[in-house]
Amino acid sequence: VDPVVQGKTRAEQFYRGDKTGDKAMSILLHGDAAFAGQGVVYETFHLSDLPAYTTHGTIHIICNNQIGFTTDPRMARSSPYCTDVARVVNAPIFHVNADDVDSVLHVAKVAAEWRCTFKKDVVIDLVCYRRHGHNETDEPMFTQPFMYKKIHQQQHVLKKWVDKLISEGTIKQEWYEAEEDKYQKILDDAFANSKSPAYAKDKNWLDSPWKGFFTGKGPFPYPQTGVSEETLKNIGVKAHELPEGFSLHRGLKRVFENRAKMLGEREVDWALGESMAIGSVLLDGHHVRLSGQDVERGTFSHRHHVLHDQDKDLVFHVPMNYLHPTQGHYTICNSS
Repeated sequence: VDPVVQGKTRAEQFYRGDKTGDKAMSILLHGDAAFAGQGVVYETFHLSDLPAYTTHGTIHIICNNQIGFTTDPRMARSSPYCTDVARVVNAPIFHVNADDVDSVLHVAKVAAEWRCTFKKDVVIDLVCYRRHGHNETDEPMFTQPFMYKKIHQQQHVLKKWVDKLISEGTIKQEWYEAEEDKYQKILDDAFANSKSPAYAKDKNWLDSPWKGFFTGKGPFPYPQTGVSEETLKNIGVKAHELPEGFSLHRGLKRVFENRAKMLGEREVDWALGESMAIGSVLLDGHHVRLSGQDVERGTFSHRHHVLHDQDKDLVFHVPMNYLHPTQGHYTICNSS
């Protein structure tokens, strides 16, 4: 889920014109065993500060109940903390007692301020415990008897918090009981309504720009996707134009000359056809993002959509972004 969330956040930021991460951000929730044990977490951290993949900082919240199904931490990882994987990007890590609500709130505010100020990842390690088993039928006493003897002696965090607020005079017992009753009614009503078919089909929770996309019956119609030969030829020409003063590698000059020759003879190879296909989508005003292993050049040196100046360091040109003033943006980036 981690890279999916990051991809959606990156897309939200792109379409909002958000280049600093001030309009959209991601919050990821983890379990302690998964955070330390799943390689996808480590890989996602390595994407966090790459120019083509960054979402300008993610807040990671770990529900650290000190167990992974039935496995103890000492049998699940070699590092002292489940959060040590985050040290690969020097992310600040806040270890906090989840039973101490005041401290949890304070840490959450500090983490949010860090992300907003420095636009980097930050980790909150909620050190807590799992009161019951992994699921409804699981008996944790089978594998962690001493741990669960201690847990059964613990007072519920809500009870601790309410007693503290009442003793401080922040709230009164009557007010709390009234609020508890109101919330319980909300839950009871929602449970009762969930049995209604109409309630089950409510899709208001689905955040998607594809309104109506999955409605209707029957196969999807095939839209007209062809473009004129003149348009394709124009894309082929524009996709190989260079700005004045740009020093192209002599080997690429021959490649570009051969492509120009193919255009004149109404021939197309894989690379030229690919440029035409992508270019036609861009001319329709759509954003195209192409990412993967060595996609900028092409693994077998066929694509060359990112050109590097041979006389100036870190100067590059993407011709496909200069097909037409009203075209969509072309994002092409190598994978990590």
